[in-house]
Amino acid sequence: MKHIKWYFLVLLLIMADQLTKQWVYVSMSLYESFAVTSFLSITHAHNPGAAFSFLANQDGWQQYFLVLISVIASLAIIIWMTKTSRLQSLKLAALSLILSGAVGNLIDRALFGFVIDFIDLHYQNFYWPVFNIADSIIIIGAILLIIADLKQNKKPANE
Repeated sequence: MKHIKWYFLVLLLIMADQLTKQWVYVSMSLYESFAVTSFLSITHAHNPGAAFSFLANQDGWQQYFLVLISVIASLAIIIWMTKTSRLQSLKLAALSLILSGAVGNLIDRALFGFVIDFIDLHYQNFYWPVFNIADSIIIIGAILLIIADLKQNKKPANE
């Protein structure tokens, strides 16, 4: 199978995401929080919407819509990965991270109707929206994908 090591990475990251979410889900009450540092807390939260709680206040239709979007995006990323050269390791790493995060959150939406969030960053009176490992690796993957694209576009046309 082409890119097997990248799919293995995807599997490991999905497992890490799901294990951390399940730990929070079974060991903490909803909205329970404990401080790790002065700027980081673990806070059990549920997000029935998308990023930054977009569509969270709808009457339930968004669960099915977001599951469908996640499935389509995941399939598109898998196709993109299969069409990507083995030599483009930064792009494959980026796509693997994005796929891992998309599937991690897809599992939550399909099982629970919401995504389990728990990473709570704050400074004084500023609070970032609570997020999870899947969200983090999607962002890191998107940044790496931009970097990979910029590097690829810098190469001379004859390479």
